[in-house]
Amino acid sequence: MDIIISPFALDGSAKNEKKQFIEIAYRLNSHNPNWVPPLRSDINELLNPEKNPFFKHADVQLFLAKKGDKIVGRISAHIDHLALAQPAEQGMGPGTGNWGMLEAQDENIAAALIDTAENWLREQGMKRILAPISLSIWDEPGVLTKGHENKPLIMMGHHAKETSQWIVANGYTAAKELVTYDLEITQGFPKIVNRIVKSGERNDKINVRKVDKKNFDKEAQIIMNILNDAWSSNWGFVPLTDDEIAYVGKKLKPIVFEDLIMITEYEGEPIAFMIVLPNVNEVLIDLKGSLFPFGWAKLLNWVRKPKVQSVRVPLMGVLQKHQSSRLASQVAFMMIEYIRRAAVPNYKASRAEIGWILDDNQGMNAIATAIESEVNRVYTIYEKDL
Repeated sequence: MDIIISPFALDGSAKNEKKQFIEIAYRLNSHNPNWVPPLRSDINELLNPEKNPFFKHADVQLFLAKKGDKIVGRISAHIDHLALAQPAEQGMGPGTGNWGMLEAQDENIAAALIDTAENWLREQGMKRILAPISLSIWDEPGVLTKGHENKPLIMMGHHAKETSQWIVANGYTAAKELVTYDLEITQGFPKIVNRIVKSGERNDKINVRKVDKKNFDKEAQIIMNILNDAWSSNWGFVPLTDDEIAYVGKKLKPIVFEDLIMITEYEGEPIAFMIVLPNVNEVLIDLKGSLFPFGWAKLLNWVRKPKVQSVRVPLMGVLQKHQSSRLASQVAFMMIEYIRRAAVPNYKASRAEIGWILDDNQGMNAIATAIESEVNRVYTIYEKDL
């Protein structure tokens, strides 16, 4: 039976196709005990051009694969115009398109979907592909290539082992690896780290403070301004727009806890931040992607007073002008330690995960090594010339 791959629009005229696009991920991954079903409402919003500001600077085309009357795969193809404007030496740049959200029943279906995405990108004038990226580089970059035995933490993807094999089989080579680090946090950090923290505490110019959730919009703007500066030279960087900053702030606000997010000021200027999120996946894994009929109550109860085994550090950054100084590592250690002191007693956390971190980010990898954490997951972004 032939594989038929069809595009559909996200303008509201193809509601059934959009539902099928979302649902196939739940069916194909239902046998995987380590796959955490995301809330369907979150995926629906991700793919809503009226709500997700990514669509304001990107062209997106979704495809469904069918065999007979059965949906057997999906893929997204997209061109981020802000990514096209970045320097080519930083990974993105002119002529670079992306595909993502790949789900396929078997290798042949995956190959047909990838080929379809490539043809669409080629028709739009793209010369090169970085993939998988689903949808923005800030959403889920890469495919899991190490750590399949671990359940993903909040806002992390999980993919079948064969997915990366299918990608490589279609002519892709690794462009970049993103790693995550796991560490035990109940016992504290090595003596050298504690000395660095105490030294920073004696410096009157350094002020490490909790975020003020009552002024969260303002705090989110401070954090994202630091992020856009701190990460601007990183491989794969695409700046967040003001609309995206507001959108991210609104999405994260329900799971933001003041003692888990730090902003560091130096001589009164905000220069660094660290965001830590309690691992809501520990609740979501039992909700099967739906808040109804009783999932909403369980999630609401968790949000009011979360108790978790693990927390995740998804983002941190230091202004570029300080990145080569001893101050950068000092304030990083201070924020990590202060958050650890809150996460253990207040949230009952025993482990933390840091990442994603670029495999060649020497500063962050050195910090992760200093606190005696170990790589537990690797995500790979692949590339291919068209």
